[in-house]
Amino acid sequence: MKQIYIGVIGGSSCSSGIAEIAYTMGRYIAENRWILVCGGMGGVMEAACRGAVEAGGITCGILPGESREQANPYLSYSVVTGLGHARNLAVIRSSDAIVAIDGSYGTLSEISFANICGKPIVGLKSWRCDPAENSGQALFTKQAETAEEALAALKQYV
Repeated sequence: MKQIYIGVIGGSSCSSGIAEIAYTMGRYIAENRWILVCGGMGGVMEAACRGAVEAGGITCGILPGESREQANPYLSYSVVTGLGHARNLAVIRSSDAIVAIDGSYGTLSEISFANICGKPIVGLKSWRCDPAENSGQALFTKQAETAEEALAALKQYV
């Protein structure tokens, strides 16, 4: 059976409401026996990893720095890169599909990489862009308002 890797991208800090959504998304990823891939830091990444681990799942963090000490405590595996934000491409390349939850400019770079790499990407309370004003190009394969909607969309792509 092929392993499915789902990237969860989002800010290294977030509100409690966004953290709850990320936690739920992480649980759903684990319950589907998918592996959660992220940047390994706090905020959305930590909340999603906590949800996945508490549901018995596996998480992998691709860290920007040169030490595992900066990683969130819910990683099953961590990859130290020393690449800073350049590690965002590794997160995308390591994922079969991606869900973007909230986020700032680092998340926007990952969204761009996902599009360049042709990866399906679901936006969940994340960046908005009017395709009509952007040469007809949308940021996301699908937009979702809830973790349940994002899960249903991911199932279409993996």
